[in-house]
Amino acid sequence: MKDKTVIITGASSGIGRACAEVFSGLGARVVIAARNEDKLKEIAQNLRDKNREVLPVKADVSIENDCRNLVDQSIKRFGKVDVLINNAGISMRGLFKDTSLEVIRKLMEVNFWGTVYCTRHALPHLLKAKGSVVGVSSIAGFQGLPGRTGYSSSKFAMHGFLETLRVEHLMDGLHVMIAAPGFTATNVRKVALGPDGKTQGESPRDEGSMMSPEKVAKIMARGIAKKKRVIVMTGQGKLTVLLRKLAPRWLDKLTYRMLAREPDSPFK
Repeated sequence: MKDKTVIITGASSGIGRACAEVFSGLGARVVIAARNEDKLKEIAQNLRDKNREVLPVKADVSIENDCRNLVDQSIKRFGKVDVLINNAGISMRGLFKDTSLEVIRKLMEVNFWGTVYCTRHALPHLLKAKGSVVGVSSIAGFQGLPGRTGYSSSKFAMHGFLETLRVEHLMDGLHVMIAAPGFTATNVRKVALGPDGKTQGESPRDEGSMMSPEKVAKIMARGIAKKKRVIVMTGQGKLTVLLRKLAPRWLDKLTYRMLAREPDSPFK
């Protein structure tokens, strides 16, 4: 990562913030983007205190002009883009029959269209650098998760977009990677939307048993260095992908039972 320019969306917390720390620690020049400008400035100062190069850019990835500006500012400051990490995302929790369509539309705008916008504007620079575009996904992009229709839909859409992009650029050096962490101890679940569009508050899951954002960031860095196509980061996730191929009906039942056991599950 020495002297490479890495754009990271959703960098104000969780996996994005950990990526800024890990990638800059490996010698990269990081461009950190998020909606919360105060948090970005705090993170940028912390990295500068460690003599690392960083550019904070306020951006809402659901707005195309913000994504265009993010790339333009990166080029203006560092002259190139080597890696784009599409990490910005939101989640939701609620049965489809009870969920406002605006909730699903919002998830698609951030999780899917945010990836499309940022990738579109960064693509000419990534092709020039023979760089990497990364989508931070989830097991929800491989197996539909009940109670999370909007989230699974957006991740399935991201997968389709990135896999097609990979094939289109098979002969010109673009590296495309889908990274699927397990349940990770981040803020994304606490700000997940409920059926009415309001945040759900506390996570229904045990934070102590989850992956750390730092571990996810390190795995992603290794995956980019090795030009991996897909990284599924947990044994449970790998088993899910395998069972989807071998025993899809049984996996559906297993997935239902697992999520029905969550505290305050909408299935109860």
